[in-house]
Amino acid sequence: MQDTIRSFKAELFKALGHPGRLRIVELLRDGERSVSDLQAACGTDGSAVSQHLAVLRARWVVEARRDGSNVYYRVRHPRVLAILDAGREIFADHLDDLRASLDADIAAAADEVDMVPA
Repeated sequence: MQDTIRSFKAELFKALGHPGRLRIVELLRDGERSVSDLQAACGTDGSAVSQHLAVLRARWVVEARRDGSNVYYRVRHPRVLAILDAGREIFADHLDDLRASLDADIAAAADEVDMVPA
């Protein structure tokens, strides 16, 4: 059973592992959108968006609803959005670490300049 769970997680993260698919999921954060809305918002051709949606649908990230000739997508489980939020928080922490490192480097360089005899 543990292997099945790990495989499911791996496939979920693979589905989320493409910037175009992440963009689609982020666009669905506020609710369902039609395929044409997603295509316009992504600014890419329809086949690319359709392929991304197929991957996301196959991995249980999104689900579709048909209304006449329109197909609408929404995030299947709200915790997917929590995963994206966690990624954003990790990135923010990484930026904080980079800023602190840069500040330390600048301070060290300034100290070296102060120590050089005139």
